[in-house]
Amino acid sequence: MPEYDLCFSFSSTNEAGSYKIIELTPDLTTLIETAIAKDEDPRLSIKGQPDEDAVLCSSTKTYGMRSVGLSNTVLVVTPVPDERASEFAEDAVIIRDQLNEIIELAPVVPKLHKLSALIKNREYDGDNEDEDDDGMDRFTYHDAKQEIQASDVEIDQGLKTRRVLIINNELRPIAPAFLAHLLELILNLLVSLSMNYTSVSVEALSSALADDHEVSRAVSTQVMSWFGEIKDAKWKMDVDGVVKELGLGILRKHRHDPIAKDDLLAAWKKLAGDTFEPSVSLKLLEANYIETIDTMGNGASVLRYFPASELPVDPAARFSDLFLTRSIWRGEEISPFLSDIAVNSKERDKLLLKYCRTVTGPEGIRYTARAQYNG
Repeated sequence: MPEYDLCFSFSSTNEAGSYKIIELTPDLTTLIETAIAKDEDPRLSIKGQPDEDAVLCSSTKTYGMRSVGLSNTVLVVTPVPDERASEFAEDAVIIRDQLNEIIELAPVVPKLHKLSALIKNREYDGDNEDEDDDGMDRFTYHDAKQEIQASDVEIDQGLKTRRVLIINNELRPIAPAFLAHLLELILNLLVSLSMNYTSVSVEALSSALADDHEVSRAVSTQVMSWFGEIKDAKWKMDVDGVVKELGLGILRKHRHDPIAKDDLLAAWKKLAGDTFEPSVSLKLLEANYIETIDTMGNGASVLRYFPASELPVDPAARFSDLFLTRSIWRGEEISPFLSDIAVNSKERDKLLLKYCRTVTGPEGIRYTARAQYNG
């Protein structure tokens, strides 16, 4: 085993705390090794404001960073600078820092909730996107990549699922009512222009929307990309995605006044039309409603709009809201409301174990709150 003379750095006081050890996950190790082999940039970045816990982002994933103490001290050493080699022994190395902790990484849910607050006053409802709104704060796509604790791929996916347009590089959430209207127009045009929804001409559809309904091409093409795939100037519509949004458009009107399940399904099928009626299913609306029995009426099932996207992202606060809304949940009912705060099913099950009590009865397994929440 080689031996070295250890010497403290001339700037050891200033350099103390300058180094950190990060334990890479297997996928990050592979990413870095592949990038080195190809002489490419692995594109890793650390994101977070002073009041936020830092995260590390690759181009596709977000990782939480947790400091863990070490039982032994690790020394950071470097060779002696050439200009000072004559002052030290030939086998000397310089101690630059002493470390007593390591940073562990673990995949986490991207922190996209901040995005909604930053753009909530810039909703797009079909207005002129070129107008100059003096005094209005603009949040751009570049701003999002700098401030949102998520990878670029996760940010792009988040903009898509949250229905956020990029107009003149500014992020603007589309108004749900306008989106529902636009999708209805698209379905009507597919019929009137005899277009096959699996291969729609992007130019023909966007032109019809612009000429007949004054819908900007920049808006219509982005909406098409949310609800399907655009390839070689052709759009293949995601039927389930469009049908789901139509159903949400009906359900959103019933935040406080529940709608009978049968009435919702009937209105939804009528809106979807004969071609897409077979795709109508309450499964598409999971994590957006609560189903109860109308005890004051005929005992029919009624649905109330209750979106997971509006619940707190903190697990404790979310479970509090869920159990204040309903004291007992079936597993298949509560699980969809946890999908956006758990990175996978294993983490979801850990949350259920931590915040819920399991009750087994004739009707199967139910979940109740571990803590008592007062409404």
